Amino acid sequence: MSLVLYNTLTGRKETFIPIEKGRVKMYVCGPTVYDDSHIGHARSVVVFDVLYRYLKFLGYEVIYVRNFTDLDDKIIVRAKEQGIGFLELAERYIQSYSEDMAALGALKPEAEPRATEHIDQMIADIQALIASDHAYQVDGDVYFDITRFPDYGRLSGRQLEDMRAGARVDVDERKKNPWDFALWKESKPGEPAWESPWGQGRPGWHIECSVMTHEYLGLTFDIHGGGHDLIFPHHENEIAQAGALGRPFARYWLHNGFVRVNHEKMSKSLKNFFTVKEVLAVYHPEVLRYFLLSKHYRGPVDFSDEALREAGRSLDRVYRALQEAGDIGNVQAASGRETEKIRLLFKEAMDDDLNTARALGHVFEAVRELNRLLETQREAESGVILEWASAIVEMGNVLGILTREPADYFQSQTALRLARTGLLPDQIEEMVRARSEARARKDWAEADRLRDALKARGILLEDAGGQTSWRIES
Repeated sequence: MSLVLYNTLTGRKETFIPIEKGRVKMYVCGPTVYDDSHIGHARSVVVFDVLYRYLKFLGYEVIYVRNFTDLDDKIIVRAKEQGIGFLELAERYIQSYSEDMAALGALKPEAEPRATEHIDQMIADIQALIASDHAYQVDGDVYFDITRFPDYGRLSGRQLEDMRAGARVDVDERKKNPWDFALWKESKPGEPAWESPWGQGRPGWHIECSVMTHEYLGLTFDIHGGGHDLIFPHHENEIAQAGALGRPFARYWLHNGFVRVNHEKMSKSLKNFFTVKEVLAVYHPEVLRYFLLSKHYRGPVDFSDEALREAGRSLDRVYRALQEAGDIGNVQAASGRETEKIRLLFKEAMDDDLNTARALGHVFEAVRELNRLLETQREAESGVILEWASAIVEMGNVLGILTREPADYFQSQTALRLARTGLLPDQIEEMVRARSEARARKDWAEADRLRDALKARGILLEDAGGQTSWRIES
């Protein structure tokens, strides 16, 4: 089976055929850097990191570009609030974002351009759009005329007449159409500004990405990715700009679904978001990554503590099996016929539009077989055990998990789970001692209260042989 991807542009799954044999060019829209990244950002990064890894696993040379929007209204407002320059603020959150995504095991793209590095090219493209009658100037602003691009709405499935009838945009009487979008904005006093043929100003959001894709990937490239919320208007507008300039642009458009909290999209505007840093303070990075891959990338994923705890328990089972099988550095070297079928099933799942949920199911099939071998045939089948462990690690690495030594993973998990209890080991021991004393004097009510108080913090007690031990609930 060949790799098949769902193309938002055509609304169907298509066999992936790169423009250039053996080489893939991919662009993914990165963040607008005015705050720490949240779990919605993490999902997009993890999804396209898996695609990047899988394309390389298939033997492709991949040129992966992901941008930073370091010039935007939100950045300007936040910088003014903090009394610093907009580039200083952007740099702070670029570094924060990079740290978060590295913690999640995301590979660095080949290029990470910033919008402010390409202002001259944006001005040149805007001039070309005006010259071809696809754009018009109003005072110090320049707008793209969507009526001049017949295919406008193809990506999002929106019809121009329907958009006019249900327009929910700020009315600007200077524009020919409510949905005409800004290519260049006149800067207000105190805002960042660049000299242009239309006066002092700055580029609009959409022109930034279409310029950077052209600069790094050429007239046309293979894959353009991003979150579902970017389909309209951002990606629709990118297509219009590039098409109006005679650039075929991307062939495959991929979009990941939302992270939801209580069935609502997680977003800063709804104030229901969790930053990556907040989550990684209490959950292992691979647990968060596993959670984000546990559902198909195009659908929503529901964020909750219980979902993350379940992801942690699942990952524990895999690492425990690998720990019993031996050191990861050794198991990576083995391969053979015994695991040929499971590797093929894993590949078939990934070939089917990156079905990571199904692929993880095959990883656990392999774990069950490894555990069976460990229980029944450890000495006689040591070579086969090594092979199954190797297959598990290989499949995990494609997904960007199982990259730690088991001992290191469990050490981190124990520390994080302890942190989630809000108690120090000495405090736990003191409560256990107090409970034992209450039991000794037959104060069952107090003993039960202490036991329940510990359980509420995720500490489970086990009484055996006249002694009480404790463990952290996984």
